[in-house]
Amino acid sequence: MKPEKRYSLSGLKKTFAELPQIRRLGIQYLKLERGHCLLQVGYSQEMVGNQDTGLIHGGIITTLLDTAGGSAAFSTVADGSSVATLDLRLDYLTQAKPGAAIMGLAECYHQTRNIVFVRGYAYHHSSKKPIANFVASYMVGSVGFNPDV
Repeated sequence: MKPEKRYSLSGLKKTFAELPQIRRLGIQYLKLERGHCLLQVGYSQEMVGNQDTGLIHGGIITTLLDTAGGSAAFSTVADGSSVATLDLRLDYLTQAKPGAAIMGLAECYHQTRNIVFVRGYAYHHSSKKPIANFVASYMVGSVGFNPDV
C-alpha cells in the first residue's frame, strides 16, 4: 500500500501565517515538524486584558495554543484533508508576565483515522515553567479548515 502524501510543512506555515487572526496577533512559527509545532506571540498593549496590571488577555493564549495544536495536527494528516478543533481544554497555571513574549508548544500524542490528539503548553523562557497546559482533539475529514481551499 502506497503511503499517503502529507501536507508540505512550508506550505502549512505559509497558509497559517496568512490567516487574519494570526497576522493581527503577530504569531510566528519558530518550528514545525511532523506532529510538533512551536509558535511565539510577542507582547503588545493591544493584547492586554487588564490595563491596571498589563496582563495579556487569556484569549490570546488560547488562540496561540489552538493554532499550535491545529498546525501539529495538520502536519500528520493526508494532503487535502480538512481539520477542525473538536475539543480544547486549557488550564491556566500562572499569570503571563507583562511585557514578555509567549511560546506555544504542541505535540501530537495519538492519532486515529478520524481524530488527532494533541497536548502542549504555553510558557515564557522555560518550558519547565508553563503558564498554561492544554489538551485538544482535532477531527480529520470534517467540514473544518482545509489549507488547499
